[in-house]
Amino acid sequence: MAATPSIWELREVPQTGSTNTDLLQSAEAGEIAHRTVLRTDHQTAGRGRLDRRWDAPAGTNLLASMYLDVAQSKASDAMHRVGLAVVHAVTELESTDSTVGLKWPNDVLLHGAKLAGILAQRSTSAPGIVVGFGVNVGWAPPGAARVHDLDASVTPASLLQRVLDAFDALPDDISTAYRARLQTLGRRVRVELPGSVNVFGQAIDVDADGRLMVRLDDGEIRVFDVGDVVHLRPAT
Repeated sequence: MAATPSIWELREVPQTGSTNTDLLQSAEAGEIAHRTVLRTDHQTAGRGRLDRRWDAPAGTNLLASMYLDVAQSKASDAMHRVGLAVVHAVTELESTDSTVGLKWPNDVLLHGAKLAGILAQRSTSAPGIVVGFGVNVGWAPPGAARVHDLDASVTPASLLQRVLDAFDALPDDISTAYRARLQTLGRRVRVELPGSVNVFGQAIDVDADGRLMVRLDDGEIRVFDVGDVVHLRPAT
């Protein structure tokens, strides 16, 4: 297991544009230390992958970011750790027939529906990375899942503490745990690439850098570090 961690520095604000942006700016100014966490009740300019807007009614969901003073080459590992922490935190609440897992590259699923999104960002002028995560707690858009489907007593603040505790409990090497929770593996998938290009095949593994390995329909194995993945059928 990992060594006993230092204390998290938790900051909370009622509203901000983006917790990721705030922590990146603070890191560039040298104002924050490793393991600083910023949570807000409402983001007015939250963004997900591909600059998609991430928004929710104020006070309903967990909207937070953490600053980790690790090598920027470890961005993928940090994002996977946060994803696993969210999965483990929610799994503690799940009913016997629910399933919590990961979809490559950065989504957490509950019953196959999106529960959370994760976004890692880095600065060119500051060390470390920022990992933001938005978890549907009391509200979810159509077709998505929320934590209150499992336990209506959970609050964004209490879930954040569960996530931080789960993060600290992860082992140094998370590769096995990550693969075990990655529901993308074994599935037939459609990888949607920039330029409206779609690639079809079976997701077979992730490499050491967190890139998705897909066996295409013609037998070729391709490795993807970007792209949106659509699960086309259950894992076999």
